[in-house]
Amino acid sequence: MDELSSPSAGGLIDPIVELIGFRLSTATVLFHAAIADRLEIGTTDVKCYSILRQAGAMTAGELAERTGLTTGAITGVIDRLERAKLVRRARDPHDRRRIALELVHDAERDREIGALYEPLGRAITGLVAQLSAAERATVLDFLLKASAILEAETTRLRQGKA
Repeated sequence: MDELSSPSAGGLIDPIVELIGFRLSTATVLFHAAIADRLEIGTTDVKCYSILRQAGAMTAGELAERTGLTTGAITGVIDRLERAKLVRRARDPHDRRRIALELVHDAERDREIGALYEPLGRAITGLVAQLSAAERATVLDFLLKASAILEAETTRLRQGKA
C-alpha cells in the first residue's frame, strides 16, 4: 500500500498510521462523547467510569493520578457520576479515614448502559470472528504493543518531557 500525504503532518504518513492515529482515535473519542450524551454526563466522566470498571474501587486521588486531572476536577467528575447513579463514595473497610469510589451495581442501570455498547460490541465481535487464528494473534500483538506505546507517550507528556 502506498503512503498517503497528510496536510497536518506536512508529509507522507503510512495509511495504517493515519487510520490509527487520526481516524480510529477520533471515532473512538466521538463514540464515547455520544455515550456520555446518552448518560447525560461528560466525556471525561465516562472515561473515569470506564477506569473504575476496569480497575475496581480506588480513591479520588488515585483516579486523579491515573487521569492527570486535578483533585478539584476529579471531585466534579465524582459528583456527576454520583448524580448519574454510576459510582458512590464508600469508606475503606481497612482504613476508615479513606474514601474509596465504588461502582453502583443496579441491574436496570447496567442493562441500560450495556444496551448502549452492545451494537458496537456485536459488530467488533463479528469483525474479529472473520479473522484466522494467525490474523487474530497478529492483531492482538499489535494492539497490545500500540496500547503500551500510547500509555508510555501519555506518561511522557504528563511528565512534561518533549
